[in-house]
Amino acid sequence: MSALHPGVHVLSCSTRWSDVDENGHINNARLVGYVQEGIYDLFRHHATAVRQSLFPSGFIIARHEIDYLEQLHHRPEPLSVRLTVERLGRSSAHIEVNVCREPLTFMRARTVVVARDRETGRSRKLSQNERRFLAAFMSVSAAGSVLDTARGDRGAVGAAAAAAAGSAGSATAAGAARRQAPVQGSGPTPVRWVPVRSGGGVGSPRGPRRRCRASAS
Repeated sequence: MSALHPGVHVLSCSTRWSDVDENGHINNARLVGYVQEGIYDLFRHHATAVRQSLFPSGFIIARHEIDYLEQLHHRPEPLSVRLTVERLGRSSAHIEVNVCREPLTFMRARTVVVARDRETGRSRKLSQNERRFLAAFMSVSAAGSVLDTARGDRGAVGAAAAAAAGSAGSATAAGAARRQAPVQGSGPTPVRWVPVRSGGGVGSPRGPRRRCRASAS
């Protein structure tokens, strides 16, 4: 975590002469490599991840969504690859990666990283230690929600038992009421996640030059 950018994992990464294409700038496909280097550094080389042996079987990149914001040229000054966690799923982390060199952001990626199971090679549930580690790179409100959910899960069994005991005495009356008239709107309302794609990208009209920034403060 960077002292200049609290809540952000920052990797300093040099550009390579071999990444320059015939247009004289860093090739767009090579830029993806900087994103993946940043993700690998967070998940495998961060001191906490190493000390607690997090993600012992590695991880899987499930998705990249990329906006190319500026042309990037080969310079001696290193890039600043900045990572924050947007949200956590059961087995996945949604990461925002900004590839910067002051004062500009050249590329922004949203990447879905999935914890891998050693035996099956497929996704597995994030451990509590892994969730706490990743929550440190979220906004304060989002991280608090993640940790509250984890604590709430441990008390769910007791709450359910209490609710069941409380409802036992009124089962007969409730059953009679249901026989008289159907209950409208019973059961939880399903929630559907709608993916939101950011604008821009290759072929889009160029907007104003964007300042290099950290995604979380």
